[in-house]
Amino acid sequence: MIYRFIVLSDEVEDFAREISIDADSTFLQLNDAILDSVGFSHDQMTSIFVTNENWEKKTEFTLMDMGSDFDDDSYVMSEAVLRDQNFDKSQRLLFEFDNISGRVFFLELKEIVLGKNLDKPECTYSEGEAPAQLMDIDDFDAKVVKGATKTEDFIDDAFAGGEEGFNDDELDDESFSYGDFSEEM
Repeated sequence: MIYRFIVLSDEVEDFAREISIDADSTFLQLNDAILDSVGFSHDQMTSIFVTNENWEKKTEFTLMDMGSDFDDDSYVMSEAVLRDQNFDKSQRLLFEFDNISGRVFFLELKEIVLGKNLDKPECTYSEGEAPAQLMDIDDFDAKVVKGATKTEDFIDDAFAGGEEGFNDDELDDESFSYGDFSEEM
């Protein structure tokens, strides 16, 4: 079984990635596939959070054991298999790549392909430049002073299937052309 995730950022409007990964892969393999797809180094702490439909964090997967005294819903990426989470289509995840400033990528499971396997994860679509891996301290201070980014508006637009969001019918169509999303919507 193959999972196909769409990866978006609330910082860069024309940024999108699609990651296809075998369901028997670990969260560490998903972590590495995302980092590789955006050209980020692997020397920073990252976390993957399984969320509910409102992007509220439920379960955390970390690079190393952070101590079970703090959170019972925290697991080590290298020991956790994607399939064990029993994901449904439209499952949402947050990929925290800059934990100092809390910056994330938004992932949504767009397709589950039964009867096929992948030897290694693949970035099957890439559009736009990723945001900087680490935020400059001046940019971070400005973000804190101005308040949170327009994350809620971004989430509503990008994943609601509205005018600026992804059209699920097009993503499920095998003949879908990975052109400029903004022009097609």
